[in-house]
Amino acid sequence: MTGWSLLMLGIVFEVAGTFCLKLSNGFSNITASVLCFAFFAVALSLITLSAKTLDVSIVYAVWSGVGIVLITLLGVLFFQEAISPGRIGFIVLILVGVLGLHHESNPEQPETEHVHTSQQ
Repeated sequence: MTGWSLLMLGIVFEVAGTFCLKLSNGFSNITASVLCFAFFAVALSLITLSAKTLDVSIVYAVWSGVGIVLITLLGVLFFQEAISPGRIGFIVLILVGVLGLHHESNPEQPETEHVHTSQQ
């Protein structure tokens, strides 16, 4: 698996863990609490593996950015959390930042001529 695949899979598990965190009701629901810790453990393992091939600054920014977007969507859909035009706008900005980081971490390598400079 590539670093990006591991990162995306790690984000899915992190979002599942965060979803279970809400369902755990302050850790009073034992099943949701155990799932929360299990999902977070898998997420951190996958994200750690992704950092072997990706810059840690990219990993952390994408992990937190995509996680915020997904958790916000789940909160609105499943927990009736409020959403406003401002929140939507800022989430779009997060997505733009994540896409920009992804693009910058995989720049196209144009063929360039090596220019040698002489030292005097």
